[in-house]
Amino acid sequence: MPAAADASVRRDGEALVFAGALDRAAAAALWPQVSAQLAGVQRIVLTNVTTVDSAGLALLAELAARLRAGGAAPRFEGQPAGLADLQAAYRLTPELDFPA
Repeated sequence: MPAAADASVRRDGEALVFAGALDRAAAAALWPQVSAQLAGVQRIVLTNVTTVDSAGLALLAELAARLRAGGAAPRFEGQPAGLADLQAAYRLTPELDFPA
């Protein structure tokens, strides 16, 4: 999976810290690791993410939805290239949820 080679996620306290390009290859490669680390996550740090495509947005939105379902109110930190445009295109809130 060379395309996902620069993408990573690590747990830092109550944060999941992403780095690299969150694209289709990265979303598929990182999901098992992300889903295994959800308990207790409060922050999703994107400050070291270089770009986000629609698959990366789907990963982040699903992550946020699962955290909300577990009673958390996840906070996002950082605004990588592509994220704001995709949020607007899909009409998502800053927390990557659909408006009520």
